[in-house]
Amino acid sequence: MNKNIRILCFACLLAAACSHKVFKPRYTMLSAPANFKARFETTKGNFEIEAHRNWSPQAVDRLYQLIKSGSYNNIAIYRVIPNFVAQFGTNNDTLVNSQWAKYKITDEPVMHSNDSGTVAFARSGKDSRSNDIYINLKSNPRLDTIFYNDTKGFPVIAVVTRGMNVVQQFYNGYQEEPMAKAGDSIPEWNKYFKEKYPLLDYINKAYIIK
Repeated sequence: MNKNIRILCFACLLAAACSHKVFKPRYTMLSAPANFKARFETTKGNFEIEAHRNWSPQAVDRLYQLIKSGSYNNIAIYRVIPNFVAQFGTNNDTLVNSQWAKYKITDEPVMHSNDSGTVAFARSGKDSRSNDIYINLKSNPRLDTIFYNDTKGFPVIAVVTRGMNVVQQFYNGYQEEPMAKAGDSIPEWNKYFKEKYPLLDYINKAYIIK
């Protein structure tokens, strides 16, 4: 094989490997510090959160793991209900999601109210928290005590400290529909969303800040 062709082939393989997110079980072993801050760069601008581990230790560890592993990069904000919540977290690659789902977070009590600007994991029942999170667009105290599928409340893990005006601007015209219509049978959520719901906003990048 020609030397230049070999170099080109190697470069293509390297680029492909770097562009594809790979789940590694060691990510689930990371422990979060007592408090940490993270910045989310979105199509509407940036917002920042501060997480508090004592509010929900296992869930804050998972938030830290997801951010550190890059799982929240290039994802859609696919459920925005006016005067309620903005939800996101599912990775564009459904294979990555299925791997995270094998390490679900066990339930914890609600230690902080679902005030406006607070962040919590979505869940569908007992020990079901995985990677989906939401931001309260207003105070939703009923989420502290609501009993759903044998599970009580949604434990808060963080609060938006900067850029809540950005969060309030996420496109909400589709409301529940994008999340309800998408599923594991769709290999690339972003491609699907951009075809069916072109006005959705996106998290471009999320990372820990000092």
